[in-house]
Amino acid sequence: QVQLVESGGGLVQAGGSLRLSCAASGSIDRINPMGWYRQAPGKQRELVASIGSGGSTGYADSVKGRFTISRDNDKNTVYLQMNSLKPEDTAAYYCYMIVFRHYWGQGTQVTVSS
Repeated sequence: QVQLVESGGGLVQAGGSLRLSCAASGSIDRINPMGWYRQAPGKQRELVASIGSGGSTGYADSVKGRFTISRDNDKNTVYLQMNSLKPEDTAAYYCYMIVFRHYWGQGTQVTVSS
């Protein structure tokens, strides 16, 4: 089993920044793909950013140039630096880790006011 705990969400004004963290623990014996999804009320879940076991990254078009995903392999932690936030970034953000299947965190709310 793998447990994921997110932190760093909150309320910020448009144009501001937030940094999300997600710490993984449990049955982890290698570097695994991790990433972030988000879901806003009434909308489908959206893959925001991903980072592979080798460090390759991918981003949704809507966040390219504004968000940066990174990881600390020693800490089994993934980060999402979010800059130039927009009201449309408001959502619950969920991190995941792939260890034969997806494991999910409990989610952290990000609210961007205009």
